[in-house]
Amino acid sequence: MRTFVRGAAFFRFFCLFCVGYALTLSAQSISNSGSISGTVTDPSGALVPGAAVTIQNPVSQYQKSATTDSAGYFQFTNVPFNPYHLTVVAKGFGAAVQDVDVRSGVPVTVPIHLAISGGSSTVVVEGGSDLVENDSTMHTDVDRKLMDKLPLESQSSSVSSLVTLASPGVAADSNGMFHGLGDHAENSFSVDGQPITDQQSKVFSNQIPSSSIQSIQVIDGAPPAEYGDKTSLVIQVTTRSGQGVTRPTGSIYSSYGSFGAATAGFDLSYGKQNWGNFIALDTQKSSRFLDPPEFTVFHDKGNEENVFDRVDYQVRPGDSFHLNLNYSRSWFQTPNTYDNLNIGVTSPIDPTQSVGATDQRSKIGTFDIAPSYTKLLNQYSVLNLGVFVRKDLYNYYPSGNPFADLGPPNLQRETIGQNRSLLNYGVHGDISFAKGIHNAKAGVMYSQTPLRENDQLGIVDYTLNAPCLDQSGAPVQGYSSPSQCAGAGYAANGSFNPNLLPYDLTRGGGLFDFSGRTDVKELALYIEDQITEGNWLFNLGIRGDLYNGLTVARQAEPRLGLAYSIKRTNTVLRTSYARTLETPFNENLVLSNNGCNSDVLAPLLACAGQNNTLNPGYRNEFHAGLQQALGRHFVFSGDYIWKYTHNAYDFSVLGNTPITFPIEWHNSKIPGFALRADLTQVHNFSAYVVMSSVAARFFPPQIGGAGSTVGASGLPFRIDHDERYNETTHMQYQLPGRYSPWYSFNWRFDSGLVAGSVPCYNVTDSNTSCAGTSTTLNGAPAIDLSGLTADQEFEAGLMCNGIRATPTQALPTPCPASELTSNLVKVPAPNTEDDDKNPPRIQPRDLFDMALGEDNLFHGDRYKWGARVTAINVTNKYALYNFLSTFSGTHYVTPRAITGQITFSF
Repeated sequence: MRTFVRGAAFFRFFCLFCVGYALTLSAQSISNSGSISGTVTDPSGALVPGAAVTIQNPVSQYQKSATTDSAGYFQFTNVPFNPYHLTVVAKGFGAAVQDVDVRSGVPVTVPIHLAISGGSSTVVVEGGSDLVENDSTMHTDVDRKLMDKLPLESQSSSVSSLVTLASPGVAADSNGMFHGLGDHAENSFSVDGQPITDQQSKVFSNQIPSSSIQSIQVIDGAPPAEYGDKTSLVIQVTTRSGQGVTRPTGSIYSSYGSFGAATAGFDLSYGKQNWGNFIALDTQKSSRFLDPPEFTVFHDKGNEENVFDRVDYQVRPGDSFHLNLNYSRSWFQTPNTYDNLNIGVTSPIDPTQSVGATDQRSKIGTFDIAPSYTKLLNQYSVLNLGVFVRKDLYNYYPSGNPFADLGPPNLQRETIGQNRSLLNYGVHGDISFAKGIHNAKAGVMYSQTPLRENDQLGIVDYTLNAPCLDQSGAPVQGYSSPSQCAGAGYAANGSFNPNLLPYDLTRGGGLFDFSGRTDVKELALYIEDQITEGNWLFNLGIRGDLYNGLTVARQAEPRLGLAYSIKRTNTVLRTSYARTLETPFNENLVLSNNGCNSDVLAPLLACAGQNNTLNPGYRNEFHAGLQQALGRHFVFSGDYIWKYTHNAYDFSVLGNTPITFPIEWHNSKIPGFALRADLTQVHNFSAYVVMSSVAARFFPPQIGGAGSTVGASGLPFRIDHDERYNETTHMQYQLPGRYSPWYSFNWRFDSGLVAGSVPCYNVTDSNTSCAGTSTTLNGAPAIDLSGLTADQEFEAGLMCNGIRATPTQALPTPCPASELTSNLVKVPAPNTEDDDKNPPRIQPRDLFDMALGEDNLFHGDRYKWGARVTAINVTNKYALYNFLSTFSGTHYVTPRAITGQITFSF
């Protein structure tokens, strides 16, 4: 510990010194992008001004153009890492074509020599096919050109929706959550080189607005050494820049649609060759802000406001400054169920007072400041230095009347309020070197994350800790001590916990205050080199992570990759390995780690005597796959995946609230495959397909965090984000002509997440969760439904002998096992349920989305009016994301939602 602290103190001094030194310099590029520049000359060597230069990537659809100046010079800045097809056209000359590969911040210089028109054109191919990359790591590239036309389900979580639809290996979940390659929340964002590893779904934080993004690269393969902490998916984000935009350009837009959803915003880019500014503002509101636990929407209003600003300034060639500023605020209601309406329910303190409906709300404020500098040391190397400060301030408000927070016994029995903050600040620096066969990078990162958790809770269910029981064993309302029971003709409750009595609001108690804090410190050092030798590519790297939070962990992590390019067939064979350190989730980390030490919280968190210390996990990850191009327009990429984790993380939840906390299982095994196929633009038509099958097998016992309700058998089980198969097909078509409408279409298939709370029958398997609901009726197998309310049966779509449950009318219980069916969840056949091999699941679903638009209605040259209509779930599919998930409860997919948008561009 002492060594770590001394090392961290020295490193902070070193980084502050470097940043101070860099103030006298500046940067050439940010660490997620590079630059391409060059000079165009004619056969005699004379400079060619006014030549049109274009770079494009046919798979990501990135395209950018420039014109050479009077010195024949051109430059592209903020170019995402990828191979590009560069074309130069000038009057009187033949076109020159060249492949250019941008793999680091080291500037790429491309001299172009034009031939006289009528002579042979210059064609230089330096990377094989435009469609295939000789890379050992599978990744998905998405540019703004696709983002602008892709129908997205969630406006407030559009980045999550984009990743879910565009990248293989991602299971969709509610409220903008997605599960990357079998894990929950093991995803990290790198926004212009700034690491963000905390959760980005809209019930935890506010995402970077999609209007600020130029391109995204999702790393699905084994992560390179520069990435750590949360690495199932690494999402590299390159934001939009105004540098080089000599004429101000931008757009103003507004939309309105189903559920009163309305948005308005604008973005503006402007600058010169050596500086630029990009700013985006937007606001949105909806009466269906979150995915609710009922298909019918009520008590689900929310709004969000975002502002993003990026400043670039090139002080002199080789030295530039970059600054990102972002602030977002969201406010939203926690959606109610019919059980939460509490119609006619009175206060246990004053029976004449109606408590009304549940009215729980949240507010999240997020700000981010990230300046960076990069110094071009020489033509082969670049130094990048940056600092960042990011903070989420989360407030959760209970109902005005605390007794209105009472839900079904298996959901919420407490009223809860929370004020929680997550501050993350740090420094990072790296040096990139590219020369000959080497493309190397070495870097260091130090961050601190102060966590502050403040919770208030009180018991609102008189049955939870009743001192007295009646003759049938049912809890009795009133009474504050077992000593009062006998005189009233009742029996004392042997399970009564006197520690909870002061916080039992039904018996005159007050609120319990929990205050927790810690400061998580992380230090990482890495070095990596991509070596290209003929058709071979070797990725060699090692990372060292030092984690100092509630526990201390150190880990050396080799990262290895190998790729071989068969240029004759446009094939790349690849394999990779990564050792990673998986750190605990920061959201409510102190509550989960220390809560079971509290005499008050322990029974409410279902603590079962396990070791609550949350230790970082250790993972070995293997990938093997290939990339294959067929012809000029089709490319296929696929990986098989093995991930083995010791100390595997997931979440649990306190009641029916957003107060979720990390828990830790002994280990997990996650095998599967991920595939993507792209058809690049052919006669204005393009398409892609992504598909995957990834298992999420977890192994008890639970070894860290507060209590949980699964894994009691001690045998492996599928976690509630496990999904056998999912697939997305996207197609888009632009009608021929300069001013023509376009059409975009999505088909998303999900085989269904695990739904372990579905009642079932099994008395023959030791690894089953059916034991609590298995019974008999007239000697035949039957299923006990008494653990669910009528509304929960309705939410699950349960039917007994063809009779459907309603929100107010429960099914008869028990129901014969052969007669219990559902169109929303899968009820395993009697004696077939197995928590590992055949758990209950959500029923498979097909969702169809489409968009139709015209980007230039009145055929303007500079000023353009555009219009689009987007339809989500066009068939109005009635389906669930999940049912009584231990992490997030029950949520339905979005009903049919139609939105119209008008845009003015200039």
